[in-house]
Amino acid sequence: MSGEGLGLSRAGRPVLRGIDLALSPGCLLQVLGANGSGKTSLLRVLCGLAVPDEGTLHWQGRPVRAGDPAYLQALAYVGHANGIDPDLSPAENLRFAARMAGAGDAGALDRALAAQALERVARTPVRALSQGQRRRVALARLSLARRALWLLDEPVAALDADACARFDAQLEAHLAAGGMAVIATHQLLRAGGAVLRLEAPA
Repeated sequence: MSGEGLGLSRAGRPVLRGIDLALSPGCLLQVLGANGSGKTSLLRVLCGLAVPDEGTLHWQGRPVRAGDPAYLQALAYVGHANGIDPDLSPAENLRFAARMAGAGDAGALDRALAAQALERVARTPVRALSQGQRRRVALARLSLARRALWLLDEPVAALDADACARFDAQLEAHLAAGGMAVIATHQLLRAGGAVLRLEAPA
């Protein structure tokens, strides 16, 4: 995946300008910046939720067009909002996500719950869980179906040390299998990989 000269404006005000990036299999890009520097906006451009005003995004050597099914099938996005139903349990949320992703492995759901240590609360309504547990449910969805590109916005927000370690192991396995990841964060989550530092527009 690569992007050349990506730019985005909102209400006539530049949010992103001249952003270049490139990822190959096994690569991690950490996007650093203060609030208002455009980290979330860049992720929204990369996942197709926002159309750049300038520049080009490429996937497997081809320009990405709006709604490109091959590109959308290759990515997984976890934003600031967890995107889970508070009235359903973690198991029910993951079962629905698995169906949407076309994951047919009957054991995938149990493995996803176990990877985030959610077995004990698997059938508890999400609204009764802590913020950290809710975030772990959102991250568990990444394990349900193979996606080449992960786009993650502050993935460790609200996580304790044990949950952060579980996420790090999850990310490491994804990269080791040839996956790619772009992570927006306020501080480096790990050493190595590429770093893109964004500055808030003047």
